[in-house]
Amino acid sequence: MGTLGVRAGTVCAGLGGGPPGAHPPTLQGVDVSERVENRSAGQAPATKAQRRLAAQLAEKKAAEARRRRQSMLGAAVGVLAVVALVGGLVWLNSGDDDKTATAGSSASPTAPAESSEVPAQELPAGIDPALKTKPAVQAGTGELTKLTVTTLVKGTGPAVKAGQNITTNYVGVFYKDGKQFDASWDNGQPATFQIGVGQVIKGWDQGLVGVPVGSRVQLDLPADLAYGNDAAGGRPAGPLRFVVDVLAAQ
Repeated sequence: MGTLGVRAGTVCAGLGGGPPGAHPPTLQGVDVSERVENRSAGQAPATKAQRRLAAQLAEKKAAEARRRRQSMLGAAVGVLAVVALVGGLVWLNSGDDDKTATAGSSASPTAPAESSEVPAQELPAGIDPALKTKPAVQAGTGELTKLTVTTLVKGTGPAVKAGQNITTNYVGVFYKDGKQFDASWDNGQPATFQIGVGQVIKGWDQGLVGVPVGSRVQLDLPADLAYGNDAAGGRPAGPLRFVVDVLAAQ
């Protein structure tokens, strides 16, 4: 019984308790209170260092974020400057194009010529030079009752045959007053058609077959060999006079 009590008291004395004024309880020869004080004293420096490190990291991140924002802002400003420059160049070029178009329109080939004279045309080889210019056609006299063919310039080429395609320049006027109603010269190019097969008016089919190529002839046509006496549809009615240059036949 006494042995158990001693052991129990020894155990209690080793883990805690003891008479007043005795040394603090120890565990394996180490003062427990000293370990607690040492632990508390060691934590404070570690916490300050961590705070300083965290503050330095936060400041570094903030600085990097500011640099990124500044870089993005600089890039955006650069892009806007390039866009503005390109837009200005496009506007200037469009203005120059408008000026060029305006200047060109005043010299357009479709603008009316200052002179009413028709320029000379290129002719096939061997054609009389008189056929290079538009003839002046006058009104007829008297009553026209039949086809009249008058040679003004005699060509040296072969005679035109029915069924051939002929190329001509011509002027058409009203027989009674000489007012022009049509002219290939004013259209800018000669007229080509098949002759003697009903493709043109009767006065042409009858009056141009047999004419030598290179000739200029005057055809006086009564109304029945032209377009008749009906002016419906804008057709020239009544007797007509044509001066025709036969430039080619094939």
